[in-house]
Amino acid sequence: MAIYLIVTAFVISFFITVSITPLVKILAIKVGAVDHPDQRKIHVGIQPRLGGLAIFIGAAIALMVIQPNHEHITELVIGAVIIVITGVLDDIYQIRPLYKLIGQLLAAILVISSGLIIEKITLPFVGVVYLDNFSYIITIIWIIGVTNAINLIDGLDGLAAGVSSIALTSILVMAILDYRAAVVYICIVLIGSNLGFLIHNFYPAKIFMGDSGSLFLGYSISVVSMLGLFKNVALFSFIIPIIILAIPIFDTAFAILRRARTGHGIMEPDKKHLHYQLLNAGLSHRGAVLVIYAFSAVFGLLAILFSNSTFTSSIVILTIIFFIVHLIAELVGLVGNGQQPVLNLFRKVFKIKRVTNESHQNK
Repeated sequence: MAIYLIVTAFVISFFITVSITPLVKILAIKVGAVDHPDQRKIHVGIQPRLGGLAIFIGAAIALMVIQPNHEHITELVIGAVIIVITGVLDDIYQIRPLYKLIGQLLAAILVISSGLIIEKITLPFVGVVYLDNFSYIITIIWIIGVTNAINLIDGLDGLAAGVSSIALTSILVMAILDYRAAVVYICIVLIGSNLGFLIHNFYPAKIFMGDSGSLFLGYSISVVSMLGLFKNVALFSFIIPIIILAIPIFDTAFAILRRARTGHGIMEPDKKHLHYQLLNAGLSHRGAVLVIYAFSAVFGLLAILFSNSTFTSSIVILTIIFFIVHLIAELVGLVGNGQQPVLNLFRKVFKIKRVTNESHQNK
């Protein structure tokens, strides 16, 4: 790994994305790729989306300059193009969920055709478990699952871009420690383009990334994690990417459980995701985003520690993770009919007054 290439990749992707985003904003308005406010959305007024196109262009140009060498790179890039086209069509025409799923499935199949699959996991007391024919199913579920998890968390200005950058930074650190040059270059390119877009997308956003961005980032993270994290032979290796992506993965899982429990369709949107609950708790838009950034950073740090831990320390880290996930479950109303025993204990100890939906609305 050459440091000058890492720096070059970051600088190119960052400045290309910063520069091209205003042009993409103009294009979005011209082609009608705009987001209208409704009762579920936070923003006021019509906002252009399609920002993911700028993220993709910045990353693509940087990759063409540094040309990372990897046996799967061609198929991965073509898969990314399919995903971006799918997202662009949705940003402009609001295509049916089935068509979006087909685009994601095509990209996942292309990845598998390159030979990149989740072929094994490592379990304590058991060792390496080869998935054999289940590898293909698990790989498709992973790619589509992570892609949609990032898509679903894209509910506040700067949220998806920031959470994705934190997740990619965690993967970057582990790739450096594991000497995976191609993963390092791809991560740094994506981080650069993400941060470049975040300048225009952080609250108050001038443009949204849209599905072109959230689907592209979700796909990219799922694939990069397969290149680096699933190759790890440490205990519980399969848990490492889940820890890194804990916020989008568990927020999505909780949404599915919540909707199933209340009899709603699992694809039916609601306002009970983590970011909405933080807003209902009295946090500002910017404050809610920063809190989720902090959660993501903690999970990222725990994943890095976990990847090099002993069995005993792994158990300690998992205990901390389960505790944090429980707090999030309380926040989104999945514990005992909306009860919050741990959060209420915190409020009592630190003398924090609970803010209800009604009191928040009366402010």
